[in-house]
Amino acid sequence: MNIIAFIIFFVWRFRKESGYIKDLEENVDYENTFDMLLAALPRGKSSFEKKITYTIDELISVAREELNQLKVEHLEENDHILSWIHEVKTPLTSMKLLIDTIENGQMQKKLEFEWLRIHLLLDQQLHHTRLPSMEKDYMIGPVNIQRIVHLEIKELQAWCMQKEIGFEINLLHVEVLTDQKWLSFIIRQILSNAVKYSNENCDIHIFSQKDEMGHTLLHIHDCGIGVTQADLPRIFEKSFTGTIGREKASSTGMGLYLAKNAADKLGIEIFVDSKVNIGSTFSIKFPLKNEMTKIVGR
Repeated sequence: MNIIAFIIFFVWRFRKESGYIKDLEENVDYENTFDMLLAALPRGKSSFEKKITYTIDELISVAREELNQLKVEHLEENDHILSWIHEVKTPLTSMKLLIDTIENGQMQKKLEFEWLRIHLLLDQQLHHTRLPSMEKDYMIGPVNIQRIVHLEIKELQAWCMQKEIGFEINLLHVEVLTDQKWLSFIIRQILSNAVKYSNENCDIHIFSQKDEMGHTLLHIHDCGIGVTQADLPRIFEKSFTGTIGREKASSTGMGLYLAKNAADKLGIEIFVDSKVNIGSTFSIKFPLKNEMTKIVGR
């Protein structure tokens, strides 16, 4: 009788305890917000179950307070960085005006190149800070690719002149539906990468075409040192410089990472084909109008 009573008690207790655990597993989705997690917690029937629920509730509340504090600190840090960047841009603009007044042509070119490096690094940091809140910042509309490409080439003029790099451009007269400012940033990162790793006295080829589905493709082919096949799958990873990038002190591994992240949020695809000592071709594929509508509506 004692054994039978024990078995009955054990089965009853097991079903009761396991029921509470199953409710935890079924009702709690760990991708939910803290408020949704709290609402989904089973209240429990026994004092033991209620104690577990209360403890989990307290832990979630503490975690939520810490997360909110971290968010506030992160926003304050971002605001400080943005403020610092804008303050630095003022003397940088003054420096550019002073450089333009230098009569020594050789010295002027060298200073313009160094000024451009600082300008590009500041611009990269500015967009890095804004990237997490990019959805609040972009404005979708028709953008002329030809105009964007020519403006970005003009920005890199001092660098190109120092390396004696030219451009061979063959672009279709088309407009794509995207955000102009962020597209300029994406093209700027790819073009600056092409100039950085290209050999001296060569041309960078820029051309566009339409694929069979009607997507516009923009290709940027450099005549540089290329990327090894082992490094190719990782070139869009954060801070990855690769085998060749380690040979250049100026390589940060951030430009392509930021360009890829910004492109993903705009529905733009970036493909790379590269061969060592031959060069790399970056292809930018723009979404169609109906595809962009779905992206914006997400």
